[in-house]
Amino acid sequence: MASLNLGYWVQSYSMSNQVSSISKSFPLLRSLPFNPLTTQSSSTLKKVNFTSLPSITSVLTKEDIVKEEEQDPQKSSFDFNSYMLQKASAVNQALESAVSLRDPVKIHEAMRYSLLAGGKRVRPVLCLAACALVGGRESMAMPAACAVEMIHTMSLIHDDLPCMDNDDLRRGKPTNHKVFGEDIAVLAGDALLAFAFEHIAVSTVGVPPSRIVRAVGELAKAIGGEGLVAGQVVDIISEGLTDVGLDHLEFIHVHKTAALLEAAVVLGAIVGGGCDEEVEKLRKFARCIGLLFQVVDDILDVTKSSKELGKTAGKDLVADKVTYPKLMGIQKSKEFAEKLKMLVQNSGKEKSRTHNRNSKRKRRNRTGSKACIKPLSLRLYSPPLIFSVQTSSKQINLEDTMKPMTICVLH
Repeated sequence: MASLNLGYWVQSYSMSNQVSSISKSFPLLRSLPFNPLTTQSSSTLKKVNFTSLPSITSVLTKEDIVKEEEQDPQKSSFDFNSYMLQKASAVNQALESAVSLRDPVKIHEAMRYSLLAGGKRVRPVLCLAACALVGGRESMAMPAACAVEMIHTMSLIHDDLPCMDNDDLRRGKPTNHKVFGEDIAVLAGDALLAFAFEHIAVSTVGVPPSRIVRAVGELAKAIGGEGLVAGQVVDIISEGLTDVGLDHLEFIHVHKTAALLEAAVVLGAIVGGGCDEEVEKLRKFARCIGLLFQVVDDILDVTKSSKELGKTAGKDLVADKVTYPKLMGIQKSKEFAEKLKMLVQNSGKEKSRTHNRNSKRKRRNRTGSKACIKPLSLRLYSPPLIFSVQTSSKQINLEDTMKPMTICVLH
């Protein structure tokens, strides 16, 4: 794993005419609709009916080498680490204030135990950054950002329960049910879920009601029976199956992992006043990042120790879950990561002659800046659509699964 690094850019192309060019070895990361799977029984699954949607990893099999894009001085001047620390600190303060210790004390202790246990706050920071991209203020998106983190924490609490993954360790600490008992842990997760929606509805200020309603709907869909829960259910009923393909695995992770990350970015764009096009571009990008996280997470689960991960290692193998290493093997999984690395190193690249200059001028007028790099920005070239991730350095270590990334997008 030490040799696997993502470079300065992570870019994914979406081209409608490249679906057939996906490598047979890596038919991953297709842009999928949120369609729930149906089952024949508790142990057998119907074949997933995937629609012929554009691939966002067709470029992984593209052999043409393109020149590396020149680095913009403005990009290198962006202090990524400082930005993440600053925004994560703001999120932590907001979470501390939102979920204060009150009666009944026991349930709020349990909620706060997991919610304030640390973490890089990737999802809420991306929510804030998306809001800033479309011209919104941080205060407009902070309740939504906190809500996303509350729901993420709820999913971790429930995932760790004996009836699910039966984990004893999370973020280097005993899991919630180990400290408070299974009954309180279940209720703490339920309370965080309910309070997340209350917090958006009650605490969001300076945002038109229509945007708030839309944001609530987006978040509910992302975590319900067509989102996170769908992925979790299919993950559970897929345990022990031997005839599962990569498209099936992709469905699980699009819903179980990418859906909430996607929602975080979309919520920020919505409450910040982004147009429909901006929202959808960011939605696709966030889905790509969510899947990328999962590829690495699956590898780490079988290559790292519990101490290194801060959570129980090897649990997917013990539970016989469907993972990338299980279907492809460790080596093929690493080769897939190397494909992503090559994609990054050869980023760039062929900017379309149809680049929308009118959109660029509109963005300048709206933000009062001359194509300045914001924490989250979107490069739109059509065709193809290019989604980029900029980090603070030229290399992202793949072993750092949850290393936060900023999306760099310009109009």
